[in-house]
Amino acid sequence: MNTPVWLIGCGNMAGAMLRRWVDSGIDPDRFTVVTRSPTTVPDGVRALHALPVGETPGIVMLGVKPQQLDAVAPILAGVRPAILLSILAAVDEAALAARIEADAIVRAMPNLPVAIGKGVVALHSGCADPAVRGAVAALARPLGLVEWIADVAHFDAVTALAGSGPGFTYRWIDALAGAGAALGLSNPQALRLALATVEGSAMLAAAASEPPAALADRVASRGGSTREGLDVLDRDGALAALVADTLRAAERRNAEMAAAARRG
Repeated sequence: MNTPVWLIGCGNMAGAMLRRWVDSGIDPDRFTVVTRSPTTVPDGVRALHALPVGETPGIVMLGVKPQQLDAVAPILAGVRPAILLSILAAVDEAALAARIEADAIVRAMPNLPVAIGKGVVALHSGCADPAVRGAVAALARPLGLVEWIADVAHFDAVTALAGSGPGFTYRWIDALAGAGAALGLSNPQALRLALATVEGSAMLAAAASEPPAALADRVASRGGSTREGLDVLDRDGALAALVADTLRAAERRNAEMAAAARRG
């Protein structure tokens, strides 16, 4: 499938997706980036400061910040793409449809590891057309795990978990390395050890037939040092409560931003 894709804006996430698409072997001629300011794009990708005249896109992807939607929408007046693909966090389909005409609207929530093809792309659409869903899923597949979210009410939760999740994970890595340094390791060595430990543990968990909780118990022998540390994390459900509070805060903020977008 060689459906033309226009990227309106090329922020950090959209740029990471574009580079991954080209690196994965998708023909760069398929992509047109439209931005008001100069931007660096992969070789072969067309970069313009205005919409192409006399062309009809198959897919238009909004790659700007959510607060820029009202400034960008007028640019697309008179353009009716087959698919409007939005990566704008917390901007729902109703808010998009009120501003931009399209045959179908699909919301996508990618996370940062899409840059290396190990990300998550959560998708939702009120359109049940298999051709639309197939086209979007095929475009998202080189980026990592593709998950369709059936109930739009869950999209804020998915955004909190997968969209914001890398930020929370980086905080954990930093804390793990900092704790190692506090025990006497050099900062660079502690960080190398923390990064390798998290990377290897995640890869093993992804490949295992057992849930992560079972893997943790396998590492933690009775009376051993790992069990002693896990007892701290598990005490009074402290870790579970902290993570739950973290995701609830992110989900709540997503809902607030969605409400603001609907109000315009």
